Amino acid sequence: MRVLLVTSSARGHALADALARSPEKPEIISICANNNPGIRSLASEMHVMNVMDFEKILEVVKQTTPDFAVIGPDDPIGAGLADVFEEIGLPSVAPKKSLARVESSKGFTRNLMEKHCINASPKFMVFERKQNSRGDPAEEERDMYTFIDQELSGNYVVKYDALKGGKGVKVSGEHLKNVDEGIQYARECLDECGRVVIEEKLIGVEFSLLSFVSGSTTVEMPAVQDHKRAYEGDTGPNTGGMGTYSDANHSLPFLTHTDLRQASEINRLVAAALIKECGEPYRGFLYGGFIAVKDGVKVIEYNARFGDPEALNILPLLSSDFVTICQGIISGELNDEMVRFDKKATVCKYIVPKSYPERKDEKGMEVKFPREIPGNARIYYGDLSEVDGKMFLGGSRTAGIVGIGKNLAEAEKVAQEICSKVEGPVRFRSDIGSGNLIQKRIDEMKRIRG
Repeated sequence: MRVLLVTSSARGHALADALARSPEKPEIISICANNNPGIRSLASEMHVMNVMDFEKILEVVKQTTPDFAVIGPDDPIGAGLADVFEEIGLPSVAPKKSLARVESSKGFTRNLMEKHCINASPKFMVFERKQNSRGDPAEEERDMYTFIDQELSGNYVVKYDALKGGKGVKVSGEHLKNVDEGIQYARECLDECGRVVIEEKLIGVEFSLLSFVSGSTTVEMPAVQDHKRAYEGDTGPNTGGMGTYSDANHSLPFLTHTDLRQASEINRLVAAALIKECGEPYRGFLYGGFIAVKDGVKVIEYNARFGDPEALNILPLLSSDFVTICQGIISGELNDEMVRFDKKATVCKYIVPKSYPERKDEKGMEVKFPREIPGNARIYYGDLSEVDGKMFLGGSRTAGIVGIGKNLAEAEKVAQEICSKVEGPVRFRSDIGSGNLIQKRIDEMKRIRG
């Protein structure tokens, strides 16, 4: 069996590792944006190329004749790589372009949920660029101002309505100091992509719940909490994710059983709504970005793929056959019996260059990882390259280091010990997965819910 893996980053390494653990022992044909040493060590063939160059990707497909494809990153999914593969008879574990709008268009997702009575959105409005050249932009800005000021009481979020590498969302009080700055950013979004979503700023604690999806069938994975802020104590600019944790009961310490059940049901309802809206089934990974609020659970956003770092927590715990799951997704035969996860906790801490995310001062410098890694740990390589046995930094996140344990304290200790042994001009957030930071989340939810 041959599997085509189109990917990049540490998420791609985790996907390759899950495929390689299958009893099917598939040959992995990797198309990767960089010469990732982790993926290269697991792949039968490694093709380093632009993952958006669909013509060259098709050349590799014709040469290697894989049985199915797994597509990792958001850009090729959003651009319709699964559609291109379907045209030549290659099934994919990834949604087609129309269905991938659940990630590529924030407005599509909000309208989808409203239309199909999935009551998990904040107050929102979608604004579109006026098609009539005589349209008055000042009037449009007045409408935005009225919505933010009167409907949202000045607590708002502005969302770029297209893929923007995780950098399209700005929040009042964090990125936007006043309503005028929000209107200015909304106007920039309209000028660039034609639509912008303005919505209520929700107060609560965020978490991720991902599902394997085949049509109307959803099978949930362990819940994960991500930490996007660059520095200790959740301070500094947002990043692609500095680390994550998941608990041994597959929930999170600040969530109730009802919270998790609600999030699971929302994923199921969204998958069913996508069939009705798009006329074809969603097949792949559905990533729900949720927030636990005073009166339950709300949706922040959806992604049409595995998250990074979330994949680094979830996939090491998968004890059933990932290839079988992928085949079930493609054939429509996915069921709960195919999916089993170890009842263990995980903590992932990302090693990043010291100047990340503002600059790339350390790019090209050497980084060294410990040679001896215990069985309850994983290192998933991200933006780095290997030359003559030495590893060199890229400009983005370097490697996700995962500790696995019977509880969060044990998992955090494993991850912390390995991170502290990495040599080079790098840093990591030592507080991720710590008892103090987790307790803050628990206390915050108690305060919010009274």
